[in-house]
Amino acid sequence: MKVLKVASRSNPNSAAGAIARVLEQDGVVEIHAIGAGAVNQTVKAVVIAHHLVKKSEDTSIKVISGPGSWSFQLQEMRKQGSGLSSGSNSYPLP
Repeated sequence: MKVLKVASRSNPNSAAGAIARVLEQDGVVEIHAIGAGAVNQTVKAVVIAHHLVKKSEDTSIKVISGPGSWSFQLQEMRKQGSGLSSGSNSYPLP
């Protein structure tokens, strides 16, 4: 599964294009966002991606998103984050 990272300074339109492209190619994408600003940009990007996929020639793809969380080790510190997994109706979320 392809993992995309969205920051608070990410352009939602650019992130949406990447999300839509990965969904059309692989059927599922995991999006990581750490912090309120990044989560805000991610939600905007998912909404825009939904509209991009809806306008595409393949109308059988529908964007489905769900929240998730993870933890990881960073420089001897345990960090936690949240994100969205987005998939299509033909490839369910993990």
